[in-house]
Amino acid sequence: MAEKKRGKEQRRKRKVVLASGVFDLLHLGHVRFLEEAKKAGGKNAELIVIVARDSTVEKRKGSKPVIPENQRRALVESLKVVDEAILGYEDFSIGKVIEKIKPDVIAVGHDQDGMEKAVKDYVREKGLKIRVVRIGKFGEDELDSSSKIKQKIIEHYRRRGE
Repeated sequence: MAEKKRGKEQRRKRKVVLASGVFDLLHLGHVRFLEEAKKAGGKNAELIVIVARDSTVEKRKGSKPVIPENQRRALVESLKVVDEAILGYEDFSIGKVIEKIKPDVIAVGHDQDGMEKAVKDYVREKGLKIRVVRIGKFGEDELDSSSKIKQKIIEHYRRRGE
């Protein structure tokens, strides 16, 4: 019985880090972002990742992702650094996500300006003790975004067709 209680206490001490994204065409930039997000929680942090729904991506970007949401979620969860990956809400609400996950730290990517502002506003408005950290960009790799990967594929097949 004492062992079970100790395990529960240790789990409670683990900081929960929340990160989110689309994660379409998973690439090294995504992996580096998630690794840095987990580090922001300190030693033994738990990383929970919200993967955007297809409908949310379509509303925000004007087109659906290449990879369907269930596959994107499974790919993200298969990464060693990720403890759990869950699909976001259809009616995207940062408040709902924060209330459900109760994170200690929320990590936002270098390209998530709107998300960073929404999270900081919500945390301040509710008086929550959640640290919001911005994860920087990692170098200038030519294939550091899904859109660059898509563009390279298009260019590759155009050249082959000439």
